Amino acid sequence: MGKGSSYYLHEEQREAIRRLSQGWLWRSEFPTWMLIAGIYGGWFSTLIFWQSLGLIPSTLLLIGFTAWYLSLQHELIHGHPTRVAWFNQLLGTLPLAVWYPYGLYRDSHLAHHHHDRLTVPTDDPESYYFTDATWAQFSPWQRKIIHLRNTFPGRLLLAPLLDIGQTLASAGRAFRDLHYKAMMMWLVHAALLAGLFVWMEGRGFSALYFVLAVSYPALALTKIRSFYEHRAADDPLARSVINEASLPWRVLFLNLNYHSVHHDLPGVPWYGLRDIYLRDKADYQRRNHTFVVGGYGEWLRQFWAKTVDVTVHPGGKTSDTHD
Repeated sequence: MGKGSSYYLHEEQREAIRRLSQGWLWRSEFPTWMLIAGIYGGWFSTLIFWQSLGLIPSTLLLIGFTAWYLSLQHELIHGHPTRVAWFNQLLGTLPLAVWYPYGLYRDSHLAHHHHDRLTVPTDDPESYYFTDATWAQFSPWQRKIIHLRNTFPGRLLLAPLLDIGQTLASAGRAFRDLHYKAMMMWLVHAALLAGLFVWMEGRGFSALYFVLAVSYPALALTKIRSFYEHRAADDPLARSVINEASLPWRVLFLNLNYHSVHHDLPGVPWYGLRDIYLRDKADYQRRNHTFVVGGYGEWLRQFWAKTVDVTVHPGGKTSDTHD
């Protein structure tokens, strides 16, 4: 965990986390190694034995394992289970979730962790906000799509499609503009994906079915976590939510529901986030200006038909420098 990117509540917490980092659990990263074995073992075993399990149970299991794999990739990007970036990349390069090359996700996500620029659309690649200049260029139907995307069901059903479209467009630009590093990344991703699809077909499992019935719903599941994960606020510490989600969601998202804690301490492993939050719960809720949600059901009830106000960034009076 880079010291420069960590924001502790106080010296006592810094010392407590230092002690945890020197303990066997954090040094061995045993939970993350077990997680890797469980996800890969579960994903491949489900496909190997899908005919015995049945199509629907297999589909549901694969959706869960694929969404879990996306959470694992996030953990790998943040330096777990090893501090060797290329080795972690090897552990997360197989495109089990289809759409995003690991390198693309890594670079985008690390840029997202620039503390002072969080949510600013010109600097945060994961921001759902727009600059006023970009918003002004949108046609009425484009704005309607964005408003629809900003409902809870819209985020699940529509946001994956929009993200996939943007990702494929970025791949097209890489080849058009001859960005050789990006081209190589996409070629490796495509080759590995082709290999996985050939193997699936060899097991009698349709690759097209996997794309439509597994990978898309899995991506939609991850959108539950990120629905209103960040908000524009003057204080960067108030921009990330704390979602007191139930156990199944915490396991699936590897405790990233405690998002404010994660952004303060991005190097803390997933199995340490909850304890750190609970130890200083009141301080964290005060620190992020009570940007606290009582579970994903609260978002579902509140934003089933109502849109979350994530359109023009309130500080976005800057020109849009994105492609």
